[in-house]
Amino acid sequence: MRNGKTIGLVIPTLNEAGAIGKVLADVPEWVDTIIVADNGSQDNTVEIAESLDARSVIGFTGGYGAACLAGIAELQDHDIIAFIDGDYSDYPEQMDRVVDPIVVGEQDMVIGSRRLGKADSGSLTLPQRFGNLLACFLIKRFWGVAYTDLGPFRAIEAKALKQLNMQDKAFGWTVEMQLRAIQEGLRVTEVPVDYRARIGHSKISGTIKGTLLAGHAILGTIFRTAYRERFKK
Repeated sequence: MRNGKTIGLVIPTLNEAGAIGKVLADVPEWVDTIIVADNGSQDNTVEIAESLDARSVIGFTGGYGAACLAGIAELQDHDIIAFIDGDYSDYPEQMDRVVDPIVVGEQDMVIGSRRLGKADSGSLTLPQRFGNLLACFLIKRFWGVAYTDLGPFRAIEAKALKQLNMQDKAFGWTVEMQLRAIQEGLRVTEVPVDYRARIGHSKISGTIKGTLLAGHAILGTIFRTAYRERFKK
């Protein structure tokens, strides 16, 4: 609990046996419930998480967004829900940066920006950097809102999250959340968070197929949302 607010954490995973123990060890003690939302790992990610007292849930339909949705379903009675990747690229000990502005009532959603923080050399690939820049440029062009990152490390007030009615079950999850926050008029800010090279092999930026699929999902979400807004009447 953080200043009277219950905090839930969702950690999407897929074959993160080498990293999940480190992630869980660094989660602040004030986080009330940790959900390791696994997408069918073929290693012992789930077993390690369960041995460290994290609750686990399987995102049966597959995909990053599906894992997040499955985790959210387990945290219905929490005030604030945070998200962090399970590959140890983010710094769990910096969770106060994304949670506290919501705890004190200043923001509805906080995004951890790797561009505003310190990203170790090589931790973000060239396609990741370019994709983030392009997506943020398009959001600014279409909606006039200046984001610097689509980073996975973020937190949102539970009532606000329900208001967003998230649907994406794959790589468009983070950008969908940021676009719906604009549409719903949520108070959103970015804070600097640090970033390091992940443990293990990236399922997205580590392969050409993953990079293309992620790029297609993110840009597709932006253009579809812009089109629907323009021609909805």
